[in-house]
Amino acid sequence: MKRITFLIILAFLSSCSTKPTTKDFLSEVLTNLEGIESVSYISKEEGWLPSDTVPSITFSQYTESYRNPSDSTIGSKFLKFDTKDKKHLKVGYDGEMQVSINDESKFVVQDKFDNKKMTFRVVIAPFYNYNESIIRYILNNNDSTSLIKEDLDDEIHIKLTINEDNFVEFFGKPEYLPPYSELDDPTSIYEIWIDKKTKLPTKVRREMSHDITVSKILDYDINKLDKDKFNMTNHYPNDYAVFELNQLKNFKDPQVLLGKKAPDWILENDKKQSVSLSELNSKVVLLQFTSVTCAPCKKSIPYLEKLSKDYPKNDFDLVAIECSSDNLRVIDNYIHKNNFNYKFLMSSKDIMKDYSVSMFPVFFILDENKTVKKVIRGFGGKITDQEIRNEIENMI
Repeated sequence: MKRITFLIILAFLSSCSTKPTTKDFLSEVLTNLEGIESVSYISKEEGWLPSDTVPSITFSQYTESYRNPSDSTIGSKFLKFDTKDKKHLKVGYDGEMQVSINDESKFVVQDKFDNKKMTFRVVIAPFYNYNESIIRYILNNNDSTSLIKEDLDDEIHIKLTINEDNFVEFFGKPEYLPPYSELDDPTSIYEIWIDKKTKLPTKVRREMSHDITVSKILDYDINKLDKDKFNMTNHYPNDYAVFELNQLKNFKDPQVLLGKKAPDWILENDKKQSVSLSELNSKVVLLQFTSVTCAPCKKSIPYLEKLSKDYPKNDFDLVAIECSSDNLRVIDNYIHKNNFNYKFLMSSKDIMKDYSVSMFPVFFILDENKTVKKVIRGFGGKITDQEIRNEIENMI
């Protein structure tokens, strides 16, 4: 009788001691991810603005990814295509350089990471490597974080909240990036959905105060690719020029328009009303090339709104040109959410090329003859605002 009682107690204690914790579960998931030598998958990608009800960007893509132990950045090499037929490469990385394809200008950009000012490589890892980095961080970090595990029907939902003074982004290793302004909340949130059967992630959501991204797996095959067949340059379009990134900076320098007449355009606003550059008759016209997903662009809005009200219409006019989204609902939400009244137009196919714009924001200050008098790249708060105001004052 004593032996039976002892065995029952032992079994009870054993069952209590072996109940897996959240970190035990994530350790198992991490082991599974580390066992992926190669993977091909189709994913749905979304970009959101905080508080919006529809994504500002949505697309699907096909990715082939290979584990690459010699790469100290993300530990993999990959190719991302529009579709599974692999006819059109979008982005690639082989451990030595990152490649992107510009279809509008028909060139290939090779980034060999020779910018000594950067302390890390800005490489967005493919889905499984990205999740591997997040889970490894969960298991090993000493930051101020909270972790929630939710048991769903077929999945486990993990929510990580990082409460640090800087944003935490994952470019392989976690990188700590300062907020864009004192108004930004640097809280970083990562959510992962994990299939109970395979114990592999199926979806990841990243949320910052300035933007949200979501990636969801639609189909995948693990460890079926031949790593010897990886060749990034074979997928370069035959008729595209190839530029190093440092060459491209010169090639796409908007300063080339200084002293020249600004290229004319006719663009539409969110109400589908047409506006042309030639019909703007103010002494000074400020053009801003912007993006709804760009944090410095968003930071500039209160300054630009005040600027648009500080000068009479015959002296000054302001036009912002949205270059990353043509979704009318997204643009309408962006205008109302940020509460501004200056002109906000949708870009055409050729205008970024005509103005040599490759980043956001970029400001062009034009005189009454539409001659480009000044070009300003980026937005530095009060400093940029004063730089713009000084130029306006000198011209009116």
